[in-house]
Amino acid sequence: MALAEHAGAVTVKGNPKTLLGEQVQVGKPAPDFTLRKQDLSELKLADLKGKVTILATVPSIDTPVCDVETRRFNTEATALGDIQVVTVSVDLPMAQKRWCAAAGIDKVTLASDYYDHNFGAAYGLRIKELGLLARSIIVLDKQGVVRHYELVKEVATEPDYAAAIAAAKSLL
Repeated sequence: MALAEHAGAVTVKGNPKTLLGEQVQVGKPAPDFTLRKQDLSELKLADLKGKVTILATVPSIDTPVCDVETRRFNTEATALGDIQVVTVSVDLPMAQKRWCAAAGIDKVTLASDYYDHNFGAAYGLRIKELGLLARSIIVLDKQGVVRHYELVKEVATEPDYAAAIAAAKSLL
């Protein structure tokens, strides 16, 4: 089945890009997904239920803005209490593991959509021209319902951390 295309939904350094799939909607259940953790085991939506979750999608952990964003969420995570943070990219799990070790990331879970790209398609975040994920923040309540969604229009800029954190804290 062909995925819906949303031409010009985001830009990369000012150049319009097409997103594939249907974007999530606030108030609706989050689409199911299967990601790969650093040990290649699966991480599914069901694994996140029971806790408020901040899902941060990034193009590649090895780029400057993605690095800054993930480090920021790792720092913020200490004060978030019972809120889990998962950063999703299409980087290979081994690359994510290497990066986490080098960056001292210990509070954010990194997960990969490299295997079959089902997350990017289900969440409408796969950039057609690059095969990467667009930058977004999705806050899920304990039942897996989307309560906050930010698609960052210019992929090379940081998200609104304060809005995401406030949305997550409001669900505790």
